[in-house]
Amino acid sequence: MIWIWLALALALLAVFTRVYLNGPDLREYDQPPGEQFGPGRPPSEAHAEVVASLSVGAGPIREAPRKEQLRLMRQYMDQISDGLDLAASFTPADAGGVAAEWVLAPGADSSRRLLYIHGGAFVMGSPRSHRNITSRFSEISGCAVLAIDYRLMPENPRRAGVEDCRTAYEWLLANGPQGPSQAQKIYIAGDSAGGNLALMMSAWSRDHGSRKADAVVALSPLTDATLGSPSMKANIETDAMLGPMFRGLSRFPRPLLLWVGLVQNRTTPAHPTISPVFRDLHNLPPTLVHVSEAEMLCDDGRRYVNRAVAQGSPARLQSWQHVVHVWHMFYPQLPEAGEAWDEIGKFLSEVG
Repeated sequence: MIWIWLALALALLAVFTRVYLNGPDLREYDQPPGEQFGPGRPPSEAHAEVVASLSVGAGPIREAPRKEQLRLMRQYMDQISDGLDLAASFTPADAGGVAAEWVLAPGADSSRRLLYIHGGAFVMGSPRSHRNITSRFSEISGCAVLAIDYRLMPENPRRAGVEDCRTAYEWLLANGPQGPSQAQKIYIAGDSAGGNLALMMSAWSRDHGSRKADAVVALSPLTDATLGSPSMKANIETDAMLGPMFRGLSRFPRPLLLWVGLVQNRTTPAHPTISPVFRDLHNLPPTLVHVSEAEMLCDDGRRYVNRAVAQGSPARLQSWQHVVHVWHMFYPQLPEAGEAWDEIGKFLSEVG
């Protein structure tokens, strides 16, 4: 009798995992591939230098005791933009209780505002770590950029970061660098984990905010926390940044990882708040998504854009063949980064 009950329990567990944790089947959104840049073109010489620097920088972290690795990763990431010749100024700000900084390139219009949400796997990163990106966004858009220091895991639950993004967005609508004033234009952008939050905010601004964003830019975004995209496994060996970090996880069965995600995020991995690809994607702001065809998150971006377009939203996917995850942060060293920033500038000019 005990074996019958055990078999029944396992069957129920499998059904729960498949229905509530796994999310809908998205394979129909694996095509079309989007606008591809440089197909067949080899990576630049500078790209090899970037990959080598990532390996060197991560070496001491991998060799450190596990309990020290997160602290060292945060320290390493926060220093990425140090020493760069950046055009913008950086001023601390309090965005309705959320720590942030204003990023202002020369000539930035304070009535045009962009909320920037940094990446870092939800456990690291800060406005300081992403200054090369936020400075460039202010330059090409003419916007006053507000880069937020949202609460990170594991010290805080995942939803704490979500709440900080919402709070900062509402504050940004009514406050500029010089004080209270209404925004004439409002944009949202983010990379990787921050791209996830930016796309979450895109739909939230449509449904719950006091004003829908005018446009959204997501760089190498995570859109599916169920880890269901084909490139999550297929690109482990070609992803020079994420591959070494997450290669160990690929050895575990995906159902086990889904349960870990449930415990870690305190909600199902397929919940639209943390997996924006599963949200209702109609009537979204104009959206530009950039991915590398070599990175693990490539198909996350592709599926999001194709599903948004299928629901009538003006979304666009642009991909580069060989580059590292969020290669934009290596501007101006990488020619591919310059090309990507040119496309972002064109997009923002088009949406006005």
